[in-house]
Amino acid sequence: NLPAVVDALSEANGFATASDMIATGGATLTNHVGTGSVAAALAAQDYSHVVLQERGGDFVCGWGPMEACENARTSLATLVRLAQEHEAVPILLGTYQGSPESSKAIEVAESQAASEAGLDYVPVSERFRQLRELHPEMTWFAPDDMHPGSDLTLLEAILLFERIHGVRPGSSALVVSAPIYESMSYVPPEVRAAGAPIEQLDVPSSAQYESARIVAVLESLK
Repeated sequence: NLPAVVDALSEANGFATASDMIATGGATLTNHVGTGSVAAALAAQDYSHVVLQERGGDFVCGWGPMEACENARTSLATLVRLAQEHEAVPILLGTYQGSPESSKAIEVAESQAASEAGLDYVPVSERFRQLRELHPEMTWFAPDDMHPGSDLTLLEAILLFERIHGVRPGSSALVVSAPIYESMSYVPPEVRAAGAPIEQLDVPSSAQYESARIVAVLESLK
């Protein structure tokens, strides 16, 4: 629940934010354009920022079907226009790869896609790869060894916090009071408040980040 971690980090550092999320498992930006979910959310609510994240690797032409790469870029441009029409600042949040070559390639592709679509880009992969080498003991992956674990989510939250608020967060311990989804949890496809309880899922209702974990991420970003 990355949006809820961003909200908790913001509150702990003197900023009031309330995030909604559209986070259907496995969905691409093209899926969200097709369902109209983002357009409906923007029409119903005033947002200051819209954070977009594509399925990992789809911006890298040549890694998969060319159609996926072309659709990713077309749909990103469509969603950027939608956000801007509603006076929201769009941000592309990067994805990640483990090997040095793939990590650099995905950041180049994501950066190029963001530049073409005219939005800000928050790279993740190289920072994640370096942090993982420095702190292999931290929880970078979910139990499936593929989806983000709690500390990769923390890294992404800190990067978004800095980009949105323009300052670095403090290192105090953090409590996130929100559903903490597992990698295979079913999240309803409609827009929902990040902190809203979801009774039909057997998932933790909160998460804690000790100061030492936050310090480890912050020190790597200096």
